[in-house]
Amino acid sequence: KQWYQRRVAITAGGTGTIVTPNQVIVKNADGGRTTITTKNILIATGSEVTPFPGIEVDEETIVSSTGALSLKEVPKSLTLIGAGVIGVELGSVWQRLGAKVTAIEFLGNIGGAGIDLEIAKSLQRSLTKQGMKFKLNTKVLSAERTPEGIKVIAENKKGKKEELTSDILLVCVGRRPYTNSLGLDNIGVQVDPKGKIPVNERFQTNIENIYAIGDVIDGPMLAHKAEDEGIICVEGMLGGVPHINYDCVPSVVYTHPEVAWVGKTEEDVKAAGTPYKIGSFPMAANSRSKTNQDTDGLVKVIAHKDTDRLLGVHIVSSVAGELINEATLAMEYGASAEDIARVCHAHPTVSEALKEACVAAYAGKPINF
Repeated sequence: KQWYQRRVAITAGGTGTIVTPNQVIVKNADGGRTTITTKNILIATGSEVTPFPGIEVDEETIVSSTGALSLKEVPKSLTLIGAGVIGVELGSVWQRLGAKVTAIEFLGNIGGAGIDLEIAKSLQRSLTKQGMKFKLNTKVLSAERTPEGIKVIAENKKGKKEELTSDILLVCVGRRPYTNSLGLDNIGVQVDPKGKIPVNERFQTNIENIYAIGDVIDGPMLAHKAEDEGIICVEGMLGGVPHINYDCVPSVVYTHPEVAWVGKTEEDVKAAGTPYKIGSFPMAANSRSKTNQDTDGLVKVIAHKDTDRLLGVHIVSSVAGELINEATLAMEYGASAEDIARVCHAHPTVSEALKEACVAAYAGKPINF
């Protein structure tokens, strides 16, 4: 509230519905209504949990990511449907608090669809050492409440079925845009079959004074992506030239160790036929990581084979979310692996691992490994 007051912004609490291209009606909690007339409308309603067909979430024994944040006690056992970003983040938290966690994942890797596969394997090794169990290439057929707990029937790609029973079932198969009940049909704003709103480079919908950003449009569902889009979108409304490089939007998985990446994965550049080279450096060879007794992980740098330009940087480390910002800045300015390799990094710091990986990509091998 103070933030809005400092910026002389008018707020209206409640549920908003767009009724015309220039008018929004807000239904208040007490049943009252507020009508707002405006020149432009910016849709930034975010996303909601994607339901799993046939499994009813009660936020007590069968929970979504929302319910998993407010369990009354640490469960003895926890089953995850989905080992993507949300699944491994929440699963690893409850694992460290004492729960026995088993994750069932339809894909052949953890961490979601956009993660570099070598990095996914590194994270899986770390989480497995901590006690988490993973059942990959496995689909959930059913889940039901029993006196013993929540019973899940799963089937792997070979057709073998397995029964798992746990105190809590966490359903985390992703999120979907929150675009229902906004009144978009009232004014003809286009929405694709997945609920996303198509926009142009200025974030305009098919109605020019109605804009959309964040989780309701295409791209990764990340808070920092949405924040940048919001700033850029409003600058465009005021006459600026909107620009955002989606190859330079970092992603972070907040496990321990963390995982972070920006740019292309090795699978991306292979599929595109781009000539590339890789430099990597293990955290076990980094002085600061050894001092901290926190040596799980690595830095992996992907550079263009001919030009040495950075194409992607992938990190597994306890501080990966911090390290990735140096790589993001470098890529935004078109840096090469040699550029980072020749920048003096303080010693001893974990960031030296990024420099060493860039040395390996540029020169063929790192200095201190």
